[in-house]
Amino acid sequence: MRRTTVAGAAMLGYLIGTFPTADLVARRASGGRVDLRRSGSGNPGGANTLKLLGRRAGYTVMAGDIGKGAVASGVGALVGGPAGAHLAGSASVIGHCFPVWNGFRGGKGVAASVGQCLATFPAYFPIDVGVAALAMANPRVKQRALTATLASCAMWVLGGLVWWRKGWPNLWGPTPGSGLPLAAAVSSSVIVSRFLAAA
Repeated sequence: MRRTTVAGAAMLGYLIGTFPTADLVARRASGGRVDLRRSGSGNPGGANTLKLLGRRAGYTVMAGDIGKGAVASGVGALVGGPAGAHLAGSASVIGHCFPVWNGFRGGKGVAASVGQCLATFPAYFPIDVGVAALAMANPRVKQRALTATLASCAMWVLGGLVWWRKGWPNLWGPTPGSGLPLAAAVSSSVIVSRFLAAA
């Protein structure tokens, strides 16, 4: 029964992650004229939407994708407890990056992982934002988005390990356990692979 509920949490997380936020926003903002997969960077995410369709559309996509990760983790927690939350969060990132409805051609998963982190590792979230901001702000760093992503992913996994081993409090998130760094590692590996594939 336990395996069934956890598997169900993962499946629900994946399905939530496949919700086509960017496609719907782009269709509404452009009247159907802009296909994000064929325009700009070809990535159906917030950054490409921002570049092609402006701030309102871009920030709407970002908020929606963050919401997918957070909602998926919350639903996973309801279905399968802490393990379900972590599995569903990572599954939402996978679903966002590889949506079955769009030929497995999705975004890079950063915003969805932000939502996952907010829901499952809120105590660490400000540190994660700070690491990414420092990497993005350094003018000597080439490929800032990739560098910020690599730094954030590495620190997210490390932070999960530290919180788990130290038993530190996690605000509204689940009590830190082995699932925390494991889920961070799964989501991070998917995100990094997407960035490297696009480089």
